[in-house]
Amino acid sequence: MSGAPVAAAPYAGEVQPAPPFLSSPVIPEFDSFYRPAAEVVAATQPGEIIAARQVNVATYSVLPLNVDAWQVSYRSNDSYDNPIGAVATLLKPRGEVPRGTRNLLSYHMAEDSTGQYCASSYAIQQWSVPGFVTGQQVAQISFLEVQVALQQGWAVVVPDHQGPNAAFAHGPLAGRIALDGIRAAENFGPLGLDGAATKVGMMGYSGGSIPTMWAAELHETYAPELNIVGAASGGTDADLGELVNLANGNAASGLVLAGIIGLSHEEPEFAAFLRESANPLGQALFAAKDRLCIVYQAALLPFVNIKGLLNTPGDPLLAPAAQKVLDRTRMGKNVPDMPVFLYQANMDWIVPVGPVNTLYGTYCQDPDARITYTRDNFSEHLSLEAIALPSVMMWMRDRFAGVPVESGCRLDDVGSMTLDSRTWGEWVSIVGGELAAFFGQPIGSR
Repeated sequence: MSGAPVAAAPYAGEVQPAPPFLSSPVIPEFDSFYRPAAEVVAATQPGEIIAARQVNVATYSVLPLNVDAWQVSYRSNDSYDNPIGAVATLLKPRGEVPRGTRNLLSYHMAEDSTGQYCASSYAIQQWSVPGFVTGQQVAQISFLEVQVALQQGWAVVVPDHQGPNAAFAHGPLAGRIALDGIRAAENFGPLGLDGAATKVGMMGYSGGSIPTMWAAELHETYAPELNIVGAASGGTDADLGELVNLANGNAASGLVLAGIIGLSHEEPEFAAFLRESANPLGQALFAAKDRLCIVYQAALLPFVNIKGLLNTPGDPLLAPAAQKVLDRTRMGKNVPDMPVFLYQANMDWIVPVGPVNTLYGTYCQDPDARITYTRDNFSEHLSLEAIALPSVMMWMRDRFAGVPVESGCRLDDVGSMTLDSRTWGEWVSIVGGELAAFFGQPIGSR
């Protein structure tokens, strides 16, 4: 990987005004904002903003959110360090704070899809095609968590971390896009941040764990100037090969198969391997699922034998093209240089706990690692994201407040994270804030 790039300049260009209240946003595949000219992208530095516009954001595409919001198109790099265009949504809560004192959260939604119209930047806009039509309901639900962050008074950047080709599950790509999204946010004056001195946190669950932990691992070499004070990751996709092994023939096979397709969008050699080895059913499924959002991905042929879709001698995961991609996307190559909070359901039926245990052990071989790992023994994958939210917010507040984290690792096995009485008051605050937002109250003004 190339060295840290030259710092991008603050954005001094035009900010397009928000569209009229009742107008629908253009689907990304037909919106030039998402695909700037290649020569324009190549002439910029990673994190440099190419274009910016105000947008109207809404809960479930309908209920307007009382915050300031923009989209930025910016330069990033693909996993081979070639220049690409990327898009992120920037959100600023109401209420003024002294300039340079606002914290920034990089929130990574589980897009888990293979079409660009499934991107979070489109799904959270007002009057976008609703998630129950597109199949991107997860991003619209995750937007509620973004609102909880805004309630804290934090600015939030939500990058479309799968990139212009919707390369679902590709960590080296997602991590770069996330880090450059933070750079873009810091370069955007209206957000009121303090440049590279801004305290930054990162957060993501399941598919959102991929950009979170890859950005954490890449931070020291790719974007060392960023002041990242903590990363919280749940349902962490540490080893994609083990996800395939667990999903093969179970209820999550349709979703995990989408991840295989997403990897092929970034890896030409792997894409050729799938084309050449797929049997007729595999060819049909790869074609049918190639541009679908998460709900339809999960619903299209669960309980399928994923490995049986490929005609290879032995386990297709052992084929050289598959091994190369699985190795490139396996976490644990670098120890994050910031505090990390991992949380995982022991009975997770989508993301196996074993590779997360291994990742924790790998990180903790370094005496300077600062890792807190909570294993929840009563929850499963879908429930833990909501259950853990108060704990994650409390942990992130401590990081922004400068509460020190000593070097070393801590593993907590708990019955359920809901039994932690410290989170009960946080639940009241979260629910109250969400109800106020539904009725148009300004978010983050406290």
